[in-house]
Amino acid sequence: MKKLLSIVICLLIAASAVVAQKRFVMLDKVVAVVGTSSVSYSDMQQYARQIIEQRRSEGYTSDRSAQNEALENLMMQKLLYNQALLDSVEISKGEVAQRVEQQVQAMIDREGSISAVEKKSHMAIYHIRDLFRRQIEEQSYAQMMQQTVVSKTKIVPGEVERFYNSLDKDSLPVIAEQYMYAQIVMFPKNMKEAKLRTRERLIEMRERIVTGKTRFATLARMYSVDGSAIQGGELEPAPLAGFVKPFADALAELKPGQVSEVVESEFGFHLIQLIDRKGQLYHCRHILLRPTFTMDEILAPMRDLDSLANLIKKDSLTFEEAAKKHSDDKHSKQNGGIVTNHDLLERYSAYDAKLTATKFLKEDFGAMGGKSIDDYNAIRRLKEGEMSAPFRSNDMMGNELVKIVKLLKVIPAHKASLDEDYLRLEQLALSQKQEREFKEWLDKKIAAMYIYIAPEFRSDEFENKNWVKYSK
Repeated sequence: MKKLLSIVICLLIAASAVVAQKRFVMLDKVVAVVGTSSVSYSDMQQYARQIIEQRRSEGYTSDRSAQNEALENLMMQKLLYNQALLDSVEISKGEVAQRVEQQVQAMIDREGSISAVEKKSHMAIYHIRDLFRRQIEEQSYAQMMQQTVVSKTKIVPGEVERFYNSLDKDSLPVIAEQYMYAQIVMFPKNMKEAKLRTRERLIEMRERIVTGKTRFATLARMYSVDGSAIQGGELEPAPLAGFVKPFADALAELKPGQVSEVVESEFGFHLIQLIDRKGQLYHCRHILLRPTFTMDEILAPMRDLDSLANLIKKDSLTFEEAAKKHSDDKHSKQNGGIVTNHDLLERYSAYDAKLTATKFLKEDFGAMGGKSIDDYNAIRRLKEGEMSAPFRSNDMMGNELVKIVKLLKVIPAHKASLDEDYLRLEQLALSQKQEREFKEWLDKKIAAMYIYIAPEFRSDEFENKNWVKYSK
């Protein structure tokens, strides 16, 4: 399953190099057709080079030719893309546009100017953007189609146990080193003043917009801290249920072109402009700001935490008592400061007691894992039972805070067991089941969809033998 889900990522890595390979290719041979989409020889060769580079960087060798692997992966993408269109799968065009701009800007930064990019690529910049847009759009449809298929797969406890018992005990998966830790969190105490300053900034922006001095999109690009800033704050059309409640309530009151008053949500403070409404879909743009603090305002909780740490070191107060009495983190303060994944589960409306985790791998720290990389940088320097000095960080919403952490336990790398590693074994069992059911789904779609592979590229090296439908 991991390999299947990496297809789109590999293709995105290859995308930035494809432009150079498209320079006036007059006789680029079609090597395969899947549905209404074709795979060109140049695309296959470019992707094969990326596979070779990836193998080299990872020190990985394979008896399978990179060209064959590239062709099969590209055919799978084409199939998923065609099926996504048939099933009316939706993607975020805003995210596509953002990726396109990132790719184009990377090229400009690398070459030094737009004219240098155009000269090297033998294309106008708008042609380059269009090429990237079509590539990334196809990849996004393929990825969403695959996610749609595997998301239907569920697993029950009995299946996890059967999966575990089916494994050779000498080849059980190894769980990497894990960390258990506790924290005491403090937000700057003058949050009220910081929020007031943020509101005033947005009120000034609103005045500039409604008086016609500055366009909404311009201010969004300049000041918004949301990822939509690059599109002038524009969001994908969505029903009101797709927005957090304060945002949705304000949006529902607007007429096309109108700008809201300042709206506070869990993400920060917004100005919202309704672009248009079609049925239940609201198309809008927004500017997002979060409260910011001066250095003096940040240093105040740093000093408070430093004093608290000294009391703990002198045994005047336990870490657990200090967390319960002084921590501003609602998820950990009632549990002696022990850090869990409840904030992540709550953020994605997936809270379930059985999903609670208190042990974290190194890869759980960072944007994808939900825990701050600042936490990892602090605890990796500690021994069990030790406490860090106060340090600055941010919560999942990007709000500034200060904290101290205590390393409770380091769990060495070990072979998985049902008692200690049920959640991770459940994920492995689910991945295996998803892979099996996805392959069954893929076999049916290959059988039903038109597929042609040029004779010289038909091979028994394909992992899925059903791709080759014609012997001649």
